[in-house]
Amino acid sequence: MKKSIIIALSLLMGLSARAQDDRGFEIAKNLEIFSSVYKQLNLNYVDDVDPGKTIKVAIDAMLASMDPYTNYFPESQMEDVKLQLLGQYGGVGAMIMQRGDSIFISEPYQGLPADEAGLKAGDRIVSVDGQSTHGKTTADVSSAMRGQAGTDVVLRVEREGKEFERTVTRREIKLPNVPYYGYVGPKHDYGYIKLDEFTTDAAKHVREAFVNLKKEKPGMKGVILDLRGNGGGLMNEAVDIVNIWVPRGTLVVETKGKVASKNMKSHTRLAPEDTEIPVAVLIDNSSASASEIVSGSLQDLDRAVVVGQRSYGKGLVQNILPMPYNSQMKVTVSKYYIPSGRCIQAIDYSHRDEQGRAVKVPDSLKTAFKTRAGRTVYDGFGIEPDVEVEPEYMSNLGIALAQKLSIFDYATQYCRTHPTLASPSEFEITDSLYDDFCRFLKEKKLTYNTATEHMIKQLREVAAQEKYDTAIEQQLKLMEAALEKEKQGDLQKHREEVCEMLKAELLVRYYYDRGRIEGALKNDKAVLRAVEELAK
Repeated sequence: MKKSIIIALSLLMGLSARAQDDRGFEIAKNLEIFSSVYKQLNLNYVDDVDPGKTIKVAIDAMLASMDPYTNYFPESQMEDVKLQLLGQYGGVGAMIMQRGDSIFISEPYQGLPADEAGLKAGDRIVSVDGQSTHGKTTADVSSAMRGQAGTDVVLRVEREGKEFERTVTRREIKLPNVPYYGYVGPKHDYGYIKLDEFTTDAAKHVREAFVNLKKEKPGMKGVILDLRGNGGGLMNEAVDIVNIWVPRGTLVVETKGKVASKNMKSHTRLAPEDTEIPVAVLIDNSSASASEIVSGSLQDLDRAVVVGQRSYGKGLVQNILPMPYNSQMKVTVSKYYIPSGRCIQAIDYSHRDEQGRAVKVPDSLKTAFKTRAGRTVYDGFGIEPDVEVEPEYMSNLGIALAQKLSIFDYATQYCRTHPTLASPSEFEITDSLYDDFCRFLKEKKLTYNTATEHMIKQLREVAAQEKYDTAIEQQLKLMEAALEKEKQGDLQKHREEVCEMLKAELLVRYYYDRGRIEGALKNDKAVLRAVEELAK
C-alpha cells in the first residue's frame, strides 16, 4: 500500500515538473519569437520604427487580453499613476475641457494655485508657457500644466474678449477624498459623509468627519456614507472605514490569488467610534472595488442598510510592481472575498465570447451566501442594495444642455453680473431666474433631436426603400409638426431636472464642489430614502 502511494506521488511530481518545464519552454520560445519579429521589423520596415512607441503598443495589446485593470506605465506617465493611487499630483489645481479647437477652464479647485491666481470657469486657455493650445487636446494641455511642485507655469487666458497672463506656481495637489459632510433629514439630525475616492488617508478623513458630526450633534440619529460614483482605490482604507462602525478584530475582506504567499485576511485593527448608531451606505452602478468592500462587508455583517442601485462588480485586486527604467506595472494578483465568503466580481475575463468580449457571470453560476444574521446574499454580480432606488435618467433636453454647454455658458454669463449667491442650503432657482435662462436659450437657438425624431427619420428611409414614402409622407410631416410643437414645451415639462442642473452649476461657481454637493441633498431621492430607512 505504502509502495503504491509513493509511486503515485512520484508520478504526480514528475508530471508537475514536466508541466513546469513545458511552460518554461513555451515562454522562452515565444519571447525569442517576439524578439526576432521586432528585430526584423526594425531592420527591414520601410520607415523608421520608434522603439518606445512600438513596444508600448505590443505591451498594451498583451495586457488587454487579461483585464482592464492590468496596465503598464512608462516613466512619462508616473504623474498619472500618482493621481490614480494617491489622489495627488504636481499642478495648478483646475479641471479643463475641450470645446472645438480651444481649451477652457471648467472648474478651479478651491484654495489651489489656479483659484488663488484668479482664474475662473469659462476662461479660455490661449497658451501654456508660450505654447499655443489651439488644436491641442485636454490631455496635451493638462500634461503641459503639470510638473514638479514649486515650479512656475505661465498661462495666457482670455476672458470676455480680453487676454491676460498669470504666472502660477505649481503645488502638490491633493484632491480631497471627503469633499463634504453635514446633516440631512427633516430636522437635520442625520449625518451625511460624501467620499469621492479611497486614496491615502481616506479612512482618517471619514473618521474625522463622523467624529465632528457626533460632536456637534450628540443626539445624531444615524449616518449616511455616500459612495455613489466612487470607483475605489486602496483596500486598507476600505478596511479602516468599516472599522469606524464595527469592533476591532472583525474580518472585512480576504484576498486569494495564484501566489499563496500573497493571500491575506484583513481584519479591523482599531477601536471603533460607534457600533450602535444606524448606518446607511449609498451605492450606484459606478461604485466599485473598495466601495464594494465597504458596502458589501457592512451588509454581510448586518451593520448597515445599503441603498441605491447594484454596484459595478469589481472583485479584483491589483498590485503595483516596479519595472526597469522607472516604469511600473499594475497587475491583477487576486480576487477579494467579503465576510460572507462571496466574491462580487461580475465579469469573467478568463472567458470570452465570439467577438472576444469578456462575459458576465451567468445567473446559473451565482451562489447564495448568508449574512451574519442569516439573510441571503449572492456572489458574482456586484453588491445588490437592500433598498433599491430607481436611477434617474436625463431627458433629451438635459443631454443637449450638457453636451452643448448651454448651462455652463449661462453660469459664466450670470457670474459676471452677480458677485454673490445665496448659501447652498438656501439657494433655489426662482421663476425669474429660470425665465432668464429660457430667454438665453432662445437667443442661442438651442436645437436637439429626440429618439422619436430619430425613429421618424429611420421610418422615412425604410419607407423610401420599400416605395411607401409618397403614401405616408403627409402623415410623417404631421407627426414632425406635432413633435416640434411638443418640444417647445420641454423647458416646462422638464423644469425640475433643468433647475437641478442649473442650480448645481451656479453653486459650484460660488461655493466650489462642496456647494454643489450640499445644494443637491435637499432633493436627492437616495438620500431621502436612506433617511427613511434609518428612521425605522
